Formats: sequence, structure tokens, C-alpha cells
Amino acid sequence: MAERTVFQSVPKKHVLSVGPQASVYEAACAMTRVNCGSILVMEPPDKLLGILTERDLMTRVLARALDPKKTLVTEVMTPHPICVPPETKVSDAVLTMLERGFRHLPIVGPGHKILGVFSIRDALPREIGNALSQAEFHEQVNDALG
Repeated sequence: MAERTVFQSVPKKHVLSVGPQASVYEAACAMTRVNCGSILVMEPPDKLLGILTERDLMTRVLARALDPKKTLVTEVMTPHPICVPPETKVSDAVLTMLERGFRHLPIVGPGHKILGVFSIRDALPREIGNALSQAEFHEQVNDALG
């Protein structure tokens, strides 16, 4: 069975985004409305500036006791996130996430068009298993070379 691509695995193809002047509160409300774990920060019409995730809200806003209504998304987002093309295999995307320690990857097509956001939740167990096997292999190779 051929492995799915990140674009095939994303159930919702619309892109949730806010502008750079949005408050963290506005972003969190938008994420809650559509039950989404991340939101892209975009400069109109289509320039990706960063991504704000549930984890960012917890570690960069709540844990620092910042006021979400007075804090701009640009102050706490992850700027210039790693992106993947739509044909990226799910296990390769999961491997990138495991190695880099994050759970969301914007999918960017031709002309830098944002096509969606791949979440670790979009991966099937076997695809995660493939990524874990690859990560273990990379670790063994690094240990042998180190």
C-alpha cells in the first residue's frame, strides 16, 4: 500500500490564519471556534510570518503570565516555521517533527501558496511507526559515526 502524502492526510484543506496585528486572545478564540491546534500568522495577501500553536500558548503566554488581549501573536509565535511541499510522505513529515520537537507543519505548494497545515494527529499509527523506525535508524547511524 502506497503511503499517503501530507496533503492527502489533512482532513481540512482550509487554512486558519490571522494577521500580525492580531492579539493572542483573538488567535486562541479562532483556534477554539474551529477546534484547531495551530494558526498561521500571515501578512496579506499570502506571506507566512509564523505559526502559533497550543503549546506556544501554554509555554509562551500562560507560563509567563502575559495578558492575551495585550500580547500580539508576533511576540509569541514561532517565526519562519519549517514547511513541507504537498507531496511529502507522512512518515517523512513525522520524522521531521520528531527530530525537531514540534507537531505542526505548514504545507506549501508552488508559488509559496499555503495549502494547509499537517498535524501529527493526521498521521496513522503505521505512518508514525515508519517514522519512529527511521528515527531509530538515524540514531544508530549517528552513534556509529560519532
